[in-house]
Amino acid sequence: MNIVILAAGMGKRMRSALPKVLHPLAGRPLLAHVIDTARTLSPTRLVVVIGHGAEKVREAVGAPDVQFAVQDQQLGTGHAVQQALPLLDPSVPTLVLYGDVPLTRASTLQRLLDAAGGERYGVLTVTVDNPVGYGRIVRDASGAVQRIVEQKDANDEEKRITEINTGIVVSPTRTLEAWLGSLKNDNAQGEFYLTDVVERAIEAGVEVVTAQPDAEWETLGVNSKVQLAELERIHQRNVAHALLEAGVTLADPARIDVRGTLECGADVSIDVNCVFEGRVTLADNVSIGPNCVIRDAVIGAGTRVDAYTHIEGGTAGANVVLGPYARLRPGAVLADEVHVGNFVEVKNAAMGRGSKANHLSYIGDSDVGARVNVGAGTITCNYDGANKHRTVIGDDVFIGSDTQLVAPVRVGRGVTIAAGTTVWKDVGDGELVLNEKRQVSRTDYVRPVKKKR
Repeated sequence: MNIVILAAGMGKRMRSALPKVLHPLAGRPLLAHVIDTARTLSPTRLVVVIGHGAEKVREAVGAPDVQFAVQDQQLGTGHAVQQALPLLDPSVPTLVLYGDVPLTRASTLQRLLDAAGGERYGVLTVTVDNPVGYGRIVRDASGAVQRIVEQKDANDEEKRITEINTGIVVSPTRTLEAWLGSLKNDNAQGEFYLTDVVERAIEAGVEVVTAQPDAEWETLGVNSKVQLAELERIHQRNVAHALLEAGVTLADPARIDVRGTLECGADVSIDVNCVFEGRVTLADNVSIGPNCVIRDAVIGAGTRVDAYTHIEGGTAGANVVLGPYARLRPGAVLADEVHVGNFVEVKNAAMGRGSKANHLSYIGDSDVGARVNVGAGTITCNYDGANKHRTVIGDDVFIGSDTQLVAPVRVGRGVTIAAGTTVWKDVGDGELVLNEKRQVSRTDYVRPVKKKR
């Protein structure tokens, strides 16, 4: 089977310089969703027809299994499919999809393919309450499809038909080429309609069959930011429903956004307004507080992520406590039972089992051992203005508040660092480290008084 995806349109109503098919749905281009669905059908040829913003589209979705055909002038859907014909295998059927219709299920497409087989012409249709703006499916008295008439070309009787054309069709490829070559553009739009191929098929004695999706939203396309937002909500509702069916507790299914893949174990709970991006895995008994953003992360069993925590490319072990207002950046690896509290940032650093940084600290480019206590206001000074350096802290170290560790530096096991210390030299096991200071008290000091105006 060949699959052709039409993605050449400009999308004027989007009011954007970005090609329409590259606008994001759930964090990924509309066209990427269609290509993913197409791949599940295992096509022998996968061709994307591009035009407006062609190079941007190539760059965004290019892959070894994707071929591109260029439609320099957008002269209609029939003309677009013509551009793909040289890249198709004529011995198998061709399925035509649209780069701005992202939510069609593979099972729906398979139903259409099964109905059409290898020799029939198949059309995916849907019955709607309000068909205004769509091409109508015109049938004869026996129910056989006669033609598809566009809204602008329909008479009053045809406009009352509620079964509409989705544009998704499958056709024998050898005959499709001849049918496309015979199309005319004598219509209100002055375009070569793919929909007119139905009449060519009937004239040739080819049976025209139809199939319908399980849900109308599967056939909805995007022509404006309003429609894009509507499809985003539909998609997120579907994702939330699937999570609920899998046993995940959602405080409010309407207030979660998954912009990638979210895998959850048993007894996971997610509070409101959380965003998951990329590939995120939550193990058993993980709880996510409100307003968290988690991207490309693995969270271990029993871990609690409190409100407003941001995780990007981090890994947390079991029974970790994160937040509120914590931030894990790429390369952060937390072992079991680590605590990273409010306004603590961890980047490119590992923290050993049971270590804690509960507030107002930065741990970057570091290897922190087990059971280390990081006092408030502690920072690792890892950047010299040109290069990053590593800080290594052994097990059972106690770091007092307001400490600076100037990398490269190594702190041995069991070290105690007094509050307010700057550590710029390596420290041996079990030592006490402090910067000697003398505290001065004066009894004759008079505090200034603000002058009244």
